[in-house]
Amino acid sequence: MRPLTDAVPKPLLEVQGKPLVVYLIESLARHGITDLVINYAHLGEQIVERLGDGGEFGVTIRYSEERQGGLETGGGIFKALPLLGDQPFIVVNGDIWTDYPFSRLPRSLEGLAHLVLVDNPAHHSAGDFVLQGEQVCSSGDTRLTYSGIGVYSNKLFAGNTLAKFPLAPLLRRAMDLGQVTGEYYPGLWQDIGTPERLAQLNQSAGSN
Repeated sequence: MRPLTDAVPKPLLEVQGKPLVVYLIESLARHGITDLVINYAHLGEQIVERLGDGGEFGVTIRYSEERQGGLETGGGIFKALPLLGDQPFIVVNGDIWTDYPFSRLPRSLEGLAHLVLVDNPAHHSAGDFVLQGEQVCSSGDTRLTYSGIGVYSNKLFAGNTLAKFPLAPLLRRAMDLGQVTGEYYPGLWQDIGTPERLAQLNQSAGSN
């Protein structure tokens, strides 16, 4: 996302004058999810300054600061675990745009994780995982893309220590044990990975 993210963290990039992360917070609040933890690293103090304690949005926000350079998705979640408690928790990437109704996420898990999968965008045509019924598999013919929305058990991270590590290997290991459920969402979803995709989103959002 450079040069845009040289001065602004990606979740604070704006669509029609509003930061991506604010759209997500407002959507979570509408669906009854009001106790939030936000991980931050690059220029993260701007996120804290903009969002504060969440009162402006009708939510409560706590923060988990990562060291300079970040911990990747797996390490970032692991560091935040003390703030998340013992029950399954929702994870939402801060750089997506979606109308997914968060209230339909499961409150309890049959395994270690539940993932929301979407159609493969043009820039990620190979997809990530396979949905077979309600089970998510690491291999198969018809792949879908992980949306960045999921529900996780802290048991998924058992055996790890505080370090920089990706999430995908943990998920694939759990999938091989039949411990990951999932759902397909056909609605609005876009990840904002390039300045061009952000510009396209601003244009399409403005025409709605």
